[in-house]
Amino acid sequence: MTDPVKFSFGLWTVGWRAVDPFGEATRPALDPVEAVHKLAELGAYGVTFHDDDLIPFGSDDTARDAQIARFKQALADTGLVVPMATTNLFNHPVFRDGGLTSNDRSVRRYALRKVMRNMDLAAELGAHTYVLWGGREGSETDAAKDVAAALDRYREGIDTLAQYVKDNDYGLRLALEPKPNEPRGDIFLPTIGHALAFISQLEHHDIVGLNPEVGHEQMAGLNFVHGIGQALWQGKLFHIDLNGQRGPRYDQDLIFGHGDLLSAFFLVDLLETGGYDGPRHFDYKPFRTEDIDGVWASAAANMRSYTLLKERAEAFRKDPEVQAALAASRVPELSVPTLAPGETPADLRNDKSAFEEFDPDKAAERGYGFAHLSQLAFEYAVGARL
Repeated sequence: MTDPVKFSFGLWTVGWRAVDPFGEATRPALDPVEAVHKLAELGAYGVTFHDDDLIPFGSDDTARDAQIARFKQALADTGLVVPMATTNLFNHPVFRDGGLTSNDRSVRRYALRKVMRNMDLAAELGAHTYVLWGGREGSETDAAKDVAAALDRYREGIDTLAQYVKDNDYGLRLALEPKPNEPRGDIFLPTIGHALAFISQLEHHDIVGLNPEVGHEQMAGLNFVHGIGQALWQGKLFHIDLNGQRGPRYDQDLIFGHGDLLSAFFLVDLLETGGYDGPRHFDYKPFRTEDIDGVWASAAANMRSYTLLKERAEAFRKDPEVQAALAASRVPELSVPTLAPGETPADLRNDKSAFEEFDPDKAAERGYGFAHLSQLAFEYAVGARL
């Protein structure tokens, strides 16, 4: 029997009051303690938070300590854990030009202190991952930023935070969250590829990885499954945000699977077979149309959608017809090294069967059968095959 899937939600998801640029809130504020109890009731494993989700910005120490104590008690009462935490460096006007890459040095120092303070709490609550989303790290005009200097400051900021983690033996891993735009016109580290390249330049790259989000990569018109595949290949998938998105538009944060269904199917298949062992974390927004009952219905829908796709993906992999189709498409052959064991480049250069005796015209006659394979996946994804 396989272990149950560990589902987690951010306080900012179920607690979203549905404010948008064109309208005021349609729901009242949700007490984090109530959120913890309701998520536990729905079968969630964990809950995550920004510092300002849990403790209102500007709270004094007495109010802060009281809110943390209530939250801890709720965790103890329900058994929910805190696998990840993060810091809000985007909401207050002080961060209008970013946190770690603001042109104002004093803002950068304030941002680092704000993160460090919440890292202390994250470690206290037993979190393993600390996400860093640079939502305001960017610009609306190229005239406003020296990109090389901004990346220097970004690197300095992440290295400083990683050093803080190591100095305090917190055991946290830092996970960068890429996004191409919104709320800034252009955000630094816009995609998985940009973030991976940036990580390679860090002093403490060993504890820095990624927290990719479905909608963010699809906003850039990219294949999220391919991006996750590369993050896994490089050992840098530290956490993941699941939701739905319909193409390159604004960040929709739909219920998982309620966007590109086939991509969601292949993503679940990859997460369940590719070695990712972290929580399946939902970063979505309940529809603005919903009351609180609709909020909890949408939270349950995320978990239900993932579970259904997991069942479909497992059945897909076990089907003898699918196995035969994979073999006919030579998918397993891609795992075979192109050079034989011990073969050198010189050996390949002298192998006449690889070039002089190879008939490219005859090889080009053979199709790969991908259409049949894709249709099988589609039929499993929509439940036509069980």
